[in-house]
Amino acid sequence: MIIAGLMTGTSADALDVVLADFIHDDGDELSVRQAAGLSELGVRILASREVEFDQQLRRDILRLLEPADVPLSLVSSVDARLGRFCAQAVSDLCTETGVEAELIVSHGQTVRHDITEGAVTSTLQTGQPAWIAEATGAPVLSDVRARDVAAGGQGAPLVGILDSLLVGDVEAPIAVLNLGGIANITVLAPERAPLAFDTGPANALIDILARRITKGEAGFDRDGELAARGRVDEELLEQLLADPYYQLPAPKSTGKELFHADYLDGFLEPRTHLGEHDAIATVTALTARTVADACHAHGVTTVIASGGGTRNPTLLGRMASELGPGITLTSTDQAFGLPEGAKEALLMALLGWLSWNGLAGTEPNLTGAAHSSIAGRLSPGRGPLNLPEPLEARPTRLRILDR
Repeated sequence: MIIAGLMTGTSADALDVVLADFIHDDGDELSVRQAAGLSELGVRILASREVEFDQQLRRDILRLLEPADVPLSLVSSVDARLGRFCAQAVSDLCTETGVEAELIVSHGQTVRHDITEGAVTSTLQTGQPAWIAEATGAPVLSDVRARDVAAGGQGAPLVGILDSLLVGDVEAPIAVLNLGGIANITVLAPERAPLAFDTGPANALIDILARRITKGEAGFDRDGELAARGRVDEELLEQLLADPYYQLPAPKSTGKELFHADYLDGFLEPRTHLGEHDAIATVTALTARTVADACHAHGVTTVIASGGGTRNPTLLGRMASELGPGITLTSTDQAFGLPEGAKEALLMALLGWLSWNGLAGTEPNLTGAAHSSIAGRLSPGRGPLNLPEPLEARPTRLRILDR
């Protein structure tokens, strides 16, 4: 089954698109393996692309991400424009590759993820799926977090399902790390249920300072060059590390509702002597330290990283130092043959495959929900929805196949 996965994260800089062909076990071997509780799912990544937002759309998305009142007209406008942007991006990739998607899964842009006393009370993603269904004719799965939140879960991170299927059984604790706007890890350990949670900011605070230093010319710290020019202010770092979020037990989630510009300025404004490069070096160190602390707390021996933060050598160098010599830091490219930039879009495609086949895309141990749930809601394409007979059990492994 060919599924297009679309993902835009908290960095709000681009849309990740992947075309993935899922191949499930079949034939006589399937019945034997299912009887033993085993089932393998293969996926071939046919194409992937990162499509940058136009400047106006990005600026408007970033306005929605700040904790300030905005006109409802802006929310509605971004919802429609992002929907049309997603429709065009996936249509272009399908046309160029000559591939027709049987299902499209669009995460949309999270603009609110509200948390009260550790419980997620609401989550809102923009990017109207009807535009995608209308333009492509394919059914669209969207709103993939809300059902888990309704069941008492965090609705994030959802990547634990993908990580568990990719890694399989382990002999020592492993953390699968994503460095987007927010950092999250999935901890996989022998004889323990997988655990997933947001560790804190990854690029969220770094991006704010990069825009300021470059006067808006750059939305991120390319190659970590800005942080490399500064020195870490240890006193400021300790103040940042004192945020109560880091001490909360997992599962937990966060976003730009907490780690935003005003939040950062509350720490920076009293420190008028601090240079801008020292400031970005310090928030880079914050990301590295909080990820490392989370890994140390769970006895992790290997960290498998993906996301935009892996393109920042200053961040990765600091993280390797914080993790220490006893922990291996590698990438999804090396561990699974999965390009780091395609991972979250592949997650969306996987959730689509699971939902299409009547299988849950969440687990209580990963999100804290009262029960597992099938993710998302479906918008029909040009024809009626014809779902297959539900499968009885989720596959136990996912393998990345050669093209």
